[in-house]
Amino acid sequence: MSRVSPSDTARRHTRATRGPHHGGMTETETRPEAGTDPPPLAGYTVAVTAARRKEELGALLDRRGARVVYAPAIRIVPLSDDAELVSATREVLAHPVDLVVATTGVGFRGWLEAADAWDLPLVEHLRSARVLARGPKARGAIRGGGLVDAWSPESESSAEVLSHLLSGAEGSLEGRRIAVQLHGDPLPDLVAGLRAAGADVLTVPVYRWVLPEDEAPVRRLVGTIASGGVDAVTFTSAPAATSLLTVADGLGLRDDVVTAMGGRVLAVAVGPVTAAPLDAAGIPSVQPGRARLGALAREVVARLPERDPVLRLGAHTMQVRGYAVVLDGALLELAPGPMAVLRELARRPGHVVARADLVGSLPGGGDGHAVEMAVTRLRAALGAPVVETVVKRGYRLAV
Repeated sequence: MSRVSPSDTARRHTRATRGPHHGGMTETETRPEAGTDPPPLAGYTVAVTAARRKEELGALLDRRGARVVYAPAIRIVPLSDDAELVSATREVLAHPVDLVVATTGVGFRGWLEAADAWDLPLVEHLRSARVLARGPKARGAIRGGGLVDAWSPESESSAEVLSHLLSGAEGSLEGRRIAVQLHGDPLPDLVAGLRAAGADVLTVPVYRWVLPEDEAPVRRLVGTIASGGVDAVTFTSAPAATSLLTVADGLGLRDDVVTAMGGRVLAVAVGPVTAAPLDAAGIPSVQPGRARLGALAREVVARLPERDPVLRLGAHTMQVRGYAVVLDGALLELAPGPMAVLRELARRPGHVVARADLVGSLPGGGDGHAVEMAVTRLRAALGAPVVETVVKRGYRLAV
């Protein structure tokens, strides 16, 4: 048996009818399309936890072949309804401000627009302040609001903003008024660090993240993650990651979710700030080089297929994906039983797997007869002699 790259296997692409959710497939008749490759995410299920721009991210993943599950983990409290923001804005206006930290483009822009709607002269008040942008989107919002951005970090992180301010680059912080626009996260390290340096810090909660009004989708997602029924989960904000873990905790599934996301289920965060709650929970994650939706989608494309090696089985090539297999370049969707058996056999190609061991892999359990039936259906679906019976011992993938 040898392993080859995924691109070496694709010679034709098949289309098949998809079931309602990951693992809920039945074998289907497929018709190859000569000269095309299966999309890179075909056969994988990817969850989107974003509240904002979820359709945009979902479309990027769908175009690459993924089955997309939408489960918003958070929602934004409307600015116009947020009395806390009005109070914070009036506090900022009470005295001149020396420094302003804009952490997000949508948040800073929303703050200026809300103040304008309330007839509060925020922009004029901030003209005399040094306005720092955490990243390019915040910088764009500063300029779009008619203000001048003074500095922004290369890393787009709050930690680098704090380091810059503590370095003395903006002068002594003792007794200076600093307004920090929050983005759903209270930013305790940044705020505490500035206060410890003697600054008078005014926190501005421009928008707050809370649980979605309909928690059913995120609850279902938690259960699906725990059972390994999704291949990757994407996060575009730290509050979404925190919210998902909070829901999992409430369902008594936090340990199962952490275990699953430390193994088969890949966590993909848009950046290190978003990944922080996952890091704190002991969940490994991957992040693109730039905190953008397009880069996030490309990261999923790069990371998911590489976790499933392409196997050389005699004259055939095979890659076992989430709910399907790519055999000689053709994408074949399988029912849960046959898929579970194939996944076990693919863990060690050429090695015999006993029927008793395969029983444990079947969804809902079963017995030796259930394994035999799953193998029969698997062979019929594959249509190639790659699953061998070893008499009185079990089954193996032919190499």
